This record gives sequence, C-alpha cells and structure tokens, in this order.
Amino acid sequence: MTVEKFKTFKEAEEALWCFHPDEKYYKKVRQLFALAGHFYKPACKRGIRKYKTIQDANKDISFP
Repeated sequence: MTVEKFKTFKEAEEALWCFHPDEKYYKKVRQLFALAGHFYKPACKRGIRKYKTIQDANKDISFP
C-alpha cells in the first residue's frame, strides 16, 4: 500500500472513489457487508403484523 499526500480534504475524498470496479472490489464489498451484518442485527421483528389500534402498534415497536 502506497502513501499518498493531499493538499485538501476534497482531494483525499476523491482518491477513495472507484470508477472502474473489478471482481476484487465487489468481493471486498460483499465481505464488508457480511461483517457488518454480524455486528448489527435489526431491532424490528420480521414479517407483517396486524393491529386493532395504533396504540397496539406503537407498543410493539422496540428500539435498541
């Protein structure tokens, strides 16, 4: 990995962009999302539920 120097933050930000991704790039993205999935589990329950009132629905909402 090479060391790069930048004069502005905008130059550094643009250096992170990938205009021509290859298979290696997509493999790294898949691995990153898989890793993130292990650390973050959604707090909401999956599926569709039916409620009689909005108060019942509000009681079922759970946030971490």
